[in-house]
Amino acid sequence: MSTRKTTGGVVYVHSSPSAVCPHVEWAIGGTIGVRANLQWSAQPASAGQLRAHCAWSGEAGTAARIVAALKAWPMTRFEVTEDPSPGVDGIRYCHVPGLGLWHGATSANGDIVAGEDQLRALAVSASSGAAFAHKIDELLGAAWDEALEPYRRAGDGQPVTWLHRVG
Repeated sequence: MSTRKTTGGVVYVHSSPSAVCPHVEWAIGGTIGVRANLQWSAQPASAGQLRAHCAWSGEAGTAARIVAALKAWPMTRFEVTEDPSPGVDGIRYCHVPGLGLWHGATSANGDIVAGEDQLRALAVSASSGAAFAHKIDELLGAAWDEALEPYRRAGDGQPVTWLHRVG
């Protein structure tokens, strides 16, 4: 009996230079173990950039491996999600040039989840209510959401490519 926990998620490449797109496909495919042949389209929020997304299935922890591979191209904007699986929290990673990488645990409906220890540490270290609010925004990835929102909206209605690891 296998003890591997399987899950799924989505990779959203919100913007990538066209020359980098084959490398992005290679990175995703190499991580998942199947060829990633994404359907790229123009990114209206950034002239000259392309966007694509794909759903994936694989072992728990795959999202972190995809992110590690995609970080090789820091000029890309991307999000990678991993759904919760038995005994494993869901997670969302966001990468924005200039901001870098952010990640947070997610609930079953996709909300960011903050642990009580994280909240206690914020409460202790915040010098004012405004400082606490700022730290909550950091914890929730507000700057990444704000930076990515125009790119997310520009991709509404795009087709999804499905990648499934076999074996």
